[in-house]
Amino acid sequence: MSQAISALQKARLAYSPKLPDVFKGEFAIEYGETVLPVATHQDEIKMLFPGSYGKPMARIVAGKSNLPTDAITVGVVLSGGPAPGGHNAIAGLFDALKKANPENRLVGFLNGPKGVFTGKYIELTKEVVDSYRNTGGFDMIGSGRDKIESPEQLNGCEKTLKALKAVALVIIGGDDSNTNASILAEHFIARKLPVQVIGLPKTIDGDMRNEFIEASFGFDTASKVYAELVGNICRDSMSGRKYYHFVKLMGRAASHVALEVALQTQPNYAIISEEVQEKKLTLSKVVDEISDMIVRRAEAGKNYGVILIPEGIVEFLSDFGAMLEDIGHALGQYESDFDGMTDVAERSDLLASKLRADNAAVYKGLPFNVQVVLTVRDPHGNLLVSQIESERVIIEAVEQRLDKMKKDGKYNGKFAALAHFFGYEGRCVQPSNFDADYCYALGYTGAQLIRAGLTGYTVSSMNLAAPVSQWQMGGVPVTSMLTLEARKGNLKPVIRKALVELDGAPFEAFQKARETWKTEDAYLFPGPIQYFGPSDVCDAISMTLALESTKR
Repeated sequence: MSQAISALQKARLAYSPKLPDVFKGEFAIEYGETVLPVATHQDEIKMLFPGSYGKPMARIVAGKSNLPTDAITVGVVLSGGPAPGGHNAIAGLFDALKKANPENRLVGFLNGPKGVFTGKYIELTKEVVDSYRNTGGFDMIGSGRDKIESPEQLNGCEKTLKALKAVALVIIGGDDSNTNASILAEHFIARKLPVQVIGLPKTIDGDMRNEFIEASFGFDTASKVYAELVGNICRDSMSGRKYYHFVKLMGRAASHVALEVALQTQPNYAIISEEVQEKKLTLSKVVDEISDMIVRRAEAGKNYGVILIPEGIVEFLSDFGAMLEDIGHALGQYESDFDGMTDVAERSDLLASKLRADNAAVYKGLPFNVQVVLTVRDPHGNLLVSQIESERVIIEAVEQRLDKMKKDGKYNGKFAALAHFFGYEGRCVQPSNFDADYCYALGYTGAQLIRAGLTGYTVSSMNLAAPVSQWQMGGVPVTSMLTLEARKGNLKPVIRKALVELDGAPFEAFQKARETWKTEDAYLFPGPIQYFGPSDVCDAISMTLALESTKR
């Protein structure tokens, strides 16, 4: 890390993350009920994970310790995109290991999972960890999107961990990374290798959570950053009174970020992908709703406003969804045909030829740059949906609709649009107090699961809407969260993504208020994240978490 640090960073280095009260005295691991995956895939998952299937829930409880204190070596790796708080997760893991036994070692694998199977790592000392406490980013050890799944990669991990005499590997990542953790854990069980694998839930999209994991780390901080920016734009829109701002926000599979930012800022319109899918809305129908709102605002003399768009909206539109599913299948099934093909026009034509006729027609009707984007996938097999400028596609469609309405005498306003995409702005922010505390607690708990000899578990967290002192930490078997989904044309085990629940308290609160937001300037201005000051400001939790707690 650079020796030159800001005044805020210096102050944040001195912040001591809070821990649940259960860790303040003697504690033990208590085992509870066995949790099984969804009934439709239980047999297949049991067959894929015979060694780690059917494990019980684990919970940290106050009481006489049943955890060993032998000196051990543990590895940690950051996987996937950065999220605020990752460094504190490592710090919590480090501190817990050192408290259990000062001779314990923690090694950090460099630049993601590839560092594990290629044996690239550094020793994480107190000096190293202390310089990154409460900081944003993943730059302490770097991250990457490689997966550990091929025989060569699995054997490489085995070789590296054996050489280090490591008893455990902690994988900090999202749903794909935690799924990968379960695959690696099962490999070690089958090989009778005494190496445990523990996962920590990370994703700013907020889609890796369930009844046992109430939040994925980074969501709180990132949403607050985006809400600050959207609030600023709302104020600018109301001040200049001449632009409609179309703001795309992170969230490829779920609209949690868009919903949270909408609740915090009260824009004029917010698209929620899950609602679009439920109602089987087409792009044309969404454009109708936005255009009708713009006409109503123009009649009130308001030719400005703010519209939020989730990153993955195109996957949920009924006229796009089938096409995207077909593309994903084709790219997986005919992967070898695309390998080495560099001419983008040829790739596009080849892809179109592999699609069903109706989907090919939709595909060829897209702008060429969008066609090109859809011929490529990321290392996890996902289409590069975030590179489709859906906000500009929607702006263009709205312009065309308003032009027609103006010609028909149904619209007399002025329409000028600006497009924004807030994504990277929220990934490496200094974590909010919530995420600083939460990540530290996740890492601290992960160390206890290792001491208990558990493998194939993700750290669980409950009662997060309560003060930190009352949080309930433990572990949930990864297999209990698995389902089967088509990846690269084949069914693969994956952790179920948590989508916005249309009967959940956050969406219901949004639904109740949104009609008023369309015509009135009901904007809220959250401002920047506060780290110091009144607790109701600097320790505030997300509105999503607060509202969901009312239904538990």
